[in-house]
Amino acid sequence: MSDETREAPLDRVADFPAIPDGWAYLDTAATAQKPQVVIDAIARAYSETYATVHRGVYQRSADMTRAYEAARNSVARFIGAGTPDEIVFVRGATEAINLVAHSWAATQLKPGDRILLSMLEHHSNIVPWQMAAERVGAAIDVVPLTADHRIDLDAMARMLTPQHKMVALAHVSNVLGSVLDARRATELAHDVGAKILLDGCQAVPRIAVDVAAIGCDFYVFSGHKLYGPTGIGVLWGRAELLAQMPPYQGGGSMIDRVSFAKTTYAPPPGRFEAGTPHIVGALGLAAAIDYVEGIGLAAIHAHETALVRDARAALGAINSVRLFGPEDSAGIVSFAIEGVHPHDVGTILDEERVAIRAGHHCAQPLMEVLGVDATARASFAVYNGPRDIEALVRGVERVTRIFG
Repeated sequence: MSDETREAPLDRVADFPAIPDGWAYLDTAATAQKPQVVIDAIARAYSETYATVHRGVYQRSADMTRAYEAARNSVARFIGAGTPDEIVFVRGATEAINLVAHSWAATQLKPGDRILLSMLEHHSNIVPWQMAAERVGAAIDVVPLTADHRIDLDAMARMLTPQHKMVALAHVSNVLGSVLDARRATELAHDVGAKILLDGCQAVPRIAVDVAAIGCDFYVFSGHKLYGPTGIGVLWGRAELLAQMPPYQGGGSMIDRVSFAKTTYAPPPGRFEAGTPHIVGALGLAAAIDYVEGIGLAAIHAHETALVRDARAALGAINSVRLFGPEDSAGIVSFAIEGVHPHDVGTILDEERVAIRAGHHCAQPLMEVLGVDATARASFAVYNGPRDIEALVRGVERVTRIFG
């Protein structure tokens, strides 16, 4: 291990009650463990302050409504949104992308228009756009990767035309950890009049995000990858774009007035939040944001970068290990062991009390580019340290001994 990693100031495993001593949890890119402060916020909301929001005239309902809307304010501040009304609470990033692909595309795409994606996208940032394209007769183009597995923005610049109306890209790859130059990607999209959506699921837990500075049009992320609860996510959209979009679902709360003759809809964000929301999920997400901000994203990024550097160096020293992604990946290391299926790698590592992800990571087109069916993936967080890398390497060495 490098001196920088040994001296890394973050080792917050004590904050996470679900991580027992001696267990290396290296699957944060799938879902993060929850700190006690988030668990406490959820328990307190259910056991002490729970009530519905936006409906009751009694005091507790009013108090919970204020707490719920304060959570929206926290999210807006966290990602640099212009106003809390640009924050739509959804179930997760998957629903956020589907919402845009359905509601925005319904009014903005027509036959002959084009959508631009990249080769490293998660299925959730591919399939909704395929469905939207099929509905309206649009076409999809795919940006290739550079030799070090980043989205090739030079190729993107050559591919973009005025027919492109939407660009949808991952801010940080969930497989490779490669970080997009989001500002340049946005400028390229806007140069041809296209809108751009960024999938920030792997970005918001690891790097500071400022949607105003990036200049993008939509930004999405899930709470559970940000140390928050499952079932809550965020769509940020420019106010003028959200105002143009029809509702994604119908029901309570998203209406202005209902009659059998005609229904009119609430302005955003309420227009897109049909039904009783995940009230406690929003409060848990706000607690997670407070936790991350208390540590500091600069410190988190530096910590994870050091762990990635040392993990890549240690794994790369094993002859049969092949590493994927750039050297400066954000918190994620994907690898393969020659002659060993990643599922076998994951099973043996589990016996060593090391939890990783093994599979195609919902990125099958990327697996084809990498020339593999699947990879093993270790992903880091604030609760990881040098001992986890040591456990990972010991486990990989055992795999190589077992398989010869």
